[in-house]
Amino acid sequence: MMRLPIAKLRSLASSTRHCITLSDDSTLVLFRLPALASNQHKQHIARHDDVEYYLMQEECPHAGGPMSDATIELDDVEDTYMASCPWHHYDFNLDTGESKMGIKACTYPLQIENGKLYMVVNTDALQVKSVEPVSEEFIAPKTKPMERVADDIDGADNLPVRVTGIEYLSDDASLTSWCVHILNTSQPEHKIQLTHYLWLLYTTREATYPMQIGSDRPPDEPPRDALLKVVHPGSFKGSGRAGNVKHRVAMLHSLANIEQWAIDLALDIMARFSHFKTSRGTCLPRQFFHDWLKVANDEAKHFSLLRGRLEHDDLGNSSFGALPVHHGLWQSAQETSHDLRARISIVALVHEARGLDINPMTIGKFERSGDKGSVDVLRIIHRDEVTHVTTGHRWLTWICEDEETDPVNVFRSNVKKYFRGSVKGPFNQADRQTAGLDADWYANLEGTPKTVLIAGG
Repeated sequence: MMRLPIAKLRSLASSTRHCITLSDDSTLVLFRLPALASNQHKQHIARHDDVEYYLMQEECPHAGGPMSDATIELDDVEDTYMASCPWHHYDFNLDTGESKMGIKACTYPLQIENGKLYMVVNTDALQVKSVEPVSEEFIAPKTKPMERVADDIDGADNLPVRVTGIEYLSDDASLTSWCVHILNTSQPEHKIQLTHYLWLLYTTREATYPMQIGSDRPPDEPPRDALLKVVHPGSFKGSGRAGNVKHRVAMLHSLANIEQWAIDLALDIMARFSHFKTSRGTCLPRQFFHDWLKVANDEAKHFSLLRGRLEHDDLGNSSFGALPVHHGLWQSAQETSHDLRARISIVALVHEARGLDINPMTIGKFERSGDKGSVDVLRIIHRDEVTHVTTGHRWLTWICEDEETDPVNVFRSNVKKYFRGSVKGPFNQADRQTAGLDADWYANLEGTPKTVLIAGG
């Protein structure tokens, strides 16, 4: 057996996960996690101080989902870490690669020597081409850094950290109370901080003291910062080819506006439909709320990344709010506020799926302009949005299975009722297929007369 050097430990300290590309173009994901006492003598795991390293194939063996975006959970029975694929929630033991679903992911032994991490291999033909951190970053605003303070409640060491100047609820508040509170928060920086806090709080407590779901009623329309200039969505024109700073700023600003509404859409679906029952009387499981809260947290991350790009020196130190915004995406929420099936169909499987078609073209424009910083951000967003469409597909399919209806027919029927215009291409067939949407879902699909289609959300 031979050892393949991966990286110095200090270079891995900035992120909990890294994507590793080998010379044969295979990709792996490296996880950096708090050490577990039970893992001291396991051979695949490398341990240094209070940190453990795990190496796994990057593609889920079930359907190719990105394990770099996996949710990591602690299995209290086995006292080991489990990685759950973001697409279909197949979970894998990070040490053995085994899954309760009967399939197995490849895991690889690691060693540490002299401050460097090595992968144990059986060939000398491999080399490491790249080691790239997976972005989990929320970019703080450039104009007003936020001061973080420790919580003053019992058990604060195990809970997320609060930020001064933001109104928080009690950590005993229900999920829908939190959702409504964040929906009614007009300041975008406070909204993204509260959303991220709620995600951490909910997932931290899930195994020991699960948060109550609640039944709070969301607002008809979330308020927006009074400083924003709001215009009709039909008045927006194309932002050009991203060939100059002005056009790139306009495109990023428009995307940031969409992401802010996308946060609210994910929060609203949890609050508005918290007591939804299928036609057979089946209630939504807790996994539904976990999945949409993950979407909300992703959208908050996306907003912070886009806002960070707008404020960057190479884009003229702009800011969110420097240009007009529109409320077009929320119109679809209002038109589907009575039916979860319609909401998922229009928002997740039309608007967000359209983002899968548009994003690669947008990324290409920024690549041709040499704007690498924005390209990196847009790639993160696109990868996450594939999982969001998957979430919509998963839950519409779940409802239809319980009601013994055909999800494709239900989707197409809802589009004909609540979407104005045709669902037009060009379609990103590969990513739509990855998310569960083959051509039967969207081909030759006509709604009612014209609406404004907002890609994303």
